[in-house]
Amino acid sequence: MADGVSPDPADRLADRVLDRLSRSGPGPAGVRVLGLDGRSGSGKTDLAAALASRVPATVVHLDDLYAGWQGLAAALPGVCADLVRPLVAGRPGRYRRYDWVAARPAEWVTVRPADLVIVEGVGALAVDCVADYALRVWLEAPTEVRRRRALARDGDTFAPHWAEWADQEEEVFAAHPAREVADLVLDTA
Repeated sequence: MADGVSPDPADRLADRVLDRLSRSGPGPAGVRVLGLDGRSGSGKTDLAAALASRVPATVVHLDDLYAGWQGLAAALPGVCADLVRPLVAGRPGRYRRYDWVAARPAEWVTVRPADLVIVEGVGALAVDCVADYALRVWLEAPTEVRRRRALARDGDTFAPHWAEWADQEEEVFAAHPAREVADLVLDTA
């Protein structure tokens, strides 16, 4: 603690993730992809930002891939085919951004190979290429904590969709138990 200020919880978690990541070498093409998963409001985006503030990293937010409030499961197959597999092979990956305001697909976004690419979002570990990640991190917090965080972040936009989104999370994680494949499980409460 410096000057009576406690470190940000995301910063403390970032230290743990970077320590664990330091034990894994770069992939065959020099690219490490970190998968950061957890239910809505668990702290994925904050942790990804904390990591990227400490080490050079490219962050891909799966929120940019979901095709609206019903688009969770449909977005996940493209994570492997278009993004992760090309990156770990040393080639650019890509994804089709979804325009939430216009409610339609938008432009393709190219992601260049980098020493570290962080794929963060609900379902990041619920994909067939989960073994391609250099590190798999699951974040968890009690439902009410997550709900409070999500609504503080997204307010009235997310409030009417909370239950619908939680149901999709249940379906995705029932089919692909992401927490069980994590190398590191962190409590963000």
